[in-house]
Amino acid sequence: MCGRYSLIFIDDLGKRFRIFDPTLGIRSHFNIAPSQMMPVIVHQHGKTGMVIMQWGLIPRMTKDPEKSLHSINAKAETLAEKPLFHSLLQNQRCLVPASGFYEWKKEGTRKIPFYIRLKITPLFAFAGLYDVWYDANTKAHPTYTLITTAANALVAPLHDRMPVILKRGDEERWLTGDAPSSDEMKTILGPYPAGEMEAYPVSSRVNSPDVDDDRLIQPLKTLLDP
Repeated sequence: MCGRYSLIFIDDLGKRFRIFDPTLGIRSHFNIAPSQMMPVIVHQHGKTGMVIMQWGLIPRMTKDPEKSLHSINAKAETLAEKPLFHSLLQNQRCLVPASGFYEWKKEGTRKIPFYIRLKITPLFAFAGLYDVWYDANTKAHPTYTLITTAANALVAPLHDRMPVILKRGDEERWLTGDAPSSDEMKTILGPYPAGEMEAYPVSSRVNSPDVDDDRLIQPLKTLLDP
């Protein structure tokens, strides 16, 4: 499961994802939680662009989103089997820009938050799926979900699942073209190499989705307040 992540603008987002002039007024977020509105990369009508979407998938056939389960994650292994995700796999795949994510390790009665990121790259993309729900006034509400896979050796001590971090060479394939074959899915949606990642404990302040500052990603030992 992935329930929190970050998006930090160390690098130019438009340049990184080859999008011209992404004028969406977005800023760095260090504690992104479900229901928040974040940038997502989509490919529609032969063009790649950035759209602000809500994290937590609301299927377009939903009649009452207040009573609907907003899926924040979807398992890579069962995407093709579930009718909802199978249909989105055809042409509603997306890239979710990110800089890292959080996971919690159980130690007795406590849960210690860890921040997990790539060692070298400040920006990467989660694999995602999206849909657009229309309300009674035909207003569009785009939403997305993050795809998860089995945890690699780094994340496994914290949780048995992790979000799919796409290798840069797989981003265009995931975003464009026909739905990937089952063999492609196994390759593209597998765990990211553990040796290229790092994880360290951070402040429990991240537990509150209202807290959003750069102190959240600092290693715990450097903080005065745990």
